[in-house]
Amino acid sequence: MANSTATRAEQKRDSRRAETLRNFKKHVNLTARQLERWLQTDPSRSAGRRRSGASESVGHESGRKIVDLLRKKSGEYDEDDLAHMRKVVGYIKRHLSQRPDGDVTETRWRHSLMNWGHDPLKR
Repeated sequence: MANSTATRAEQKRDSRRAETLRNFKKHVNLTARQLERWLQTDPSRSAGRRRSGASESVGHESGRKIVDLLRKKSGEYDEDDLAHMRKVVGYIKRHLSQRPDGDVTETRWRHSLMNWGHDPLKR
């Protein structure tokens, strides 16, 4: 009985991990190199919300973590990595639903999304 329970728990964990990786790959459409270059720009540094007293926005900090995640092999992800991936996907989904009207090319909305690894203009 214990082996059966452990196996089900492992299957559930593996299934959640696979779903997390699929969603992350689906929503993060910038490569590590593209994101790293973007994070070096002034529009990237000025977009997003800062924690009290922080010199860097939450999204910019997340972007640096995403670059690291994109450079890892999937077998190297730990639970903290997977948790951050879920956070990234949640942010991107929420932010996409708030798309402003008109041309978004040079908007803080797009710049913030790009800090989180997603360029809404990229096909």
